[in-house]
Amino acid sequence: MQSKSVALLIVLTLASMASGENYHERDDVVEFVNELVTEHGFDQALVLETLSQASYKQSIIDAITRPAEKMTWDAYRKILVTQKRVEDGIKFARENESVLKRAENDFGVPVAIIVAIIGIETNYGNTMGSYRVLDALATLGFDYAPRADFFRGQLGEFLLLACEERVKPFDADDACQRPSAGETLGSSVEITDLYGSYAGAMGYGQFIPSSYRNFAIDYDGDGARDIWRNLVDAIGSVGAYFADHGWEQGDPVIVAVDASNADEAILALANESLTPTKTVSEWRLAGAPTTAHADDEMAALFRFETDGDATYYLGFNNFYVITRYNISRLYAKAIVEVAEGVRAGL
Repeated sequence: MQSKSVALLIVLTLASMASGENYHERDDVVEFVNELVTEHGFDQALVLETLSQASYKQSIIDAITRPAEKMTWDAYRKILVTQKRVEDGIKFARENESVLKRAENDFGVPVAIIVAIIGIETNYGNTMGSYRVLDALATLGFDYAPRADFFRGQLGEFLLLACEERVKPFDADDACQRPSAGETLGSSVEITDLYGSYAGAMGYGQFIPSSYRNFAIDYDGDGARDIWRNLVDAIGSVGAYFADHGWEQGDPVIVAVDASNADEAILALANESLTPTKTVSEWRLAGAPTTAHADDEMAALFRFETDGDATYYLGFNNFYVITRYNISRLYAKAIVEVAEGVRAGL
């Protein structure tokens, strides 16, 4: 009987360790908190108390190991590029025409691109995530070894965001160092009430914490950067993000090219890089299919397969900028196609 009790105790202990419960008591978490205290002036007890409220979620681990971006283009497109998403995008664009046009004028990013981003990210604000951001980032930062460093960094960014925006319990003046002036969400918000994706992305545009801190803007002038509840701020923040990442107004994004007579060795280079690596003229000289766009335009070669057929494209700088939002050629192509549908319907 005693051996069975010991075995049961061991099983329960291992289960607790595997589930990541009691984060605030783990040595790696305490080390992480101490770094925040040293670098950013956080109150150690307050951060540990906050992390004691974080819960491990196995569903988050399951989700991140099967991301949609590992699908084929055919399967990915059927999920994201739908007639309903386009129709809802046209409606969204009409309902928010004024602020979308203002963002286009201010940042040079087309209305349809901003609409497509919000449409694909959150179904126009209807699906902004079902996980507490605190749970998502703690789970991935401390219990997902392949990308632990990245998500631990994002957890730090999230706590800094809570400090800067005076989110409870970081609303007290002595909770952490903060800029002397800046926009805030206000102390009515609780850190455990902030929800997002399984990867800790937040709001209409699904900004990860570092993107929120660096690119979210107060676009309606009310003194707060709120991309969770304020659609004006969210639209402006998407526009600002694209502008800050090098979107060029009026420049091409991606164009299909005729590959019927192209060199097979050159076609094998497709999808090797998201970054435009050659000019149009250099691709032409190398034997790749090209386009009528300016010879000095930088481009990358892509292949997308639908219904068994391969179509080749040249993606330009603006296509690359879309991949800075989500590092995937499939995602960027889906944004382009939804945007094209929205634009055609306006």
